[in-house]
Amino acid sequence: GSIIGVYAVRGVRRRSQLFKAGIFVGVTNVFCVIGLGIMNNIEASLIFKDSLWFLVNGFAVGAIVTGTLHIFESISQITTNITLLELADPNNPLLKELILKAPGTYHHSLIVGNLAEAACDTIGANGLLARVGAYYHDIGKVEKSEYFAENQPITESQHDKLEPTMSSLIIINHVKEGLEKAKKAHLNRALLDFIEQHHGTGLIYYFYQRALESVEDLAKLEEEGFRYPGPKPQTKETAIVHLADSVEAASRTLANPTPANLEELVRRIINNKFIDGQLDECELTLKDLNMIAVTFTKVLTGVYHTRIQYPNGNQKNGH
Repeated sequence: GSIIGVYAVRGVRRRSQLFKAGIFVGVTNVFCVIGLGIMNNIEASLIFKDSLWFLVNGFAVGAIVTGTLHIFESISQITTNITLLELADPNNPLLKELILKAPGTYHHSLIVGNLAEAACDTIGANGLLARVGAYYHDIGKVEKSEYFAENQPITESQHDKLEPTMSSLIIINHVKEGLEKAKKAHLNRALLDFIEQHHGTGLIYYFYQRALESVEDLAKLEEEGFRYPGPKPQTKETAIVHLADSVEAASRTLANPTPANLEELVRRIINNKFIDGQLDECELTLKDLNMIAVTFTKVLTGVYHTRIQYPNGNQKNGH
């Protein structure tokens, strides 16, 4: 019965499946009781009585686990698929705030989530965890959303008025602000890792280059001031979100996003992250990275698919 219970709850995504698992446990135990009763020549009435109790026990276990799952998650600090799906609900206060105050960031997070989930499923990592982690990874941008490119008007940028060092500080600070917001909302520790690690110790290259162009004494400009505090990604899931975040952002800069151009971009970004040491503390292998690159390219090709050019003039049925 216990073995059946373990296998019945693998990959569970709905609470109703927990109740069904309890029924499976009860039915399995009933067959065990009947088999043991026949082997030991136990009276039929006693077998029937014990079988009934074990069947009721299975129903009870399913109901108890369904009702107390959240308590055990809190105690063990383990996040189940059920909780992850609940956290993926756009009506969650943190996500709702992101949608209203930073819609560009929310859309970016959705695509990062799709990229990360597909890549995780390809290499056997937890795709659901990566997708939900991607939804929350940029919640720190809410407070100063106008300073991030995806939320800015095309014609202007808030950073045009600031020194590169100040711009870099604002960009870096979204990780700290995201962690503070997540902790206040009592977000699960597994999701805090995505917020904290999704940039690793990466360099904010654009503002670092601007600083190099404007400073007179290069020796006084420290690269560390333009790097995120880290830590580097510690798990396959956080590392994949780290890669997906950079790939999605960079893909928007392509003037001609053909499959070949997208593949070249994806592989270049992954290679740069590898050389920069951002993947040193996770368990991704070179084979994994190749499979991730292929998956990212496939998903992005779907995102940037071409449409046929309709002729000018009135279209039939208004289309």
